[in-house]
Amino acid sequence: MSESTQRDENTPAAWPGGIAAITLFVENLEAAQRFYSDVFQLPVFFEDDNSTVFKFGDTLVNLLKASEAPALVAPATVATPDAGVRFQFTLGVDNVDAMVDELKSRGVELLNGTMDRRWGIRTASFRDPGGHSGDVTHSHHPVIANALCQALLGVSQLALRRG
Repeated sequence: MSESTQRDENTPAAWPGGIAAITLFVENLEAAQRFYSDVFQLPVFFEDDNSTVFKFGDTLVNLLKASEAPALVAPATVATPDAGVRFQFTLGVDNVDAMVDELKSRGVELLNGTMDRRWGIRTASFRDPGGHSGDVTHSHHPVIANALCQALLGVSQLALRRG
């Protein structure tokens, strides 16, 4: 390893780095596990009586029984599935229409169908049994890269103004 890339154990890792895991609170662990296993055709990475974990690339998606969630978020409260959508995860695909056909064949109901967004990206959104929203998006579209760059520039400019 070169001197410029070598890091000792006392040097902090780059921040923020990648997202290691996302925990989704679910009322019915068995239904959620079946959905993620059947729809995304992923093997279970880890499971116990209260959770099931799937690996999406480098990110772990932890399905945790909602009854166990207060231990993670107290004193905040755990929202119910009918409280509304609070986030959406995005899965990049090469062909949105082909993936939508595949998802439908696996029993997934779309929230809003395949559509061309006004910002130039083709997407389709769906929900899992726990009420969590996800979408499939064309992963190689230049607008995605541009949007990320603009978001990062905005954060950098805000930090400079505050600094």
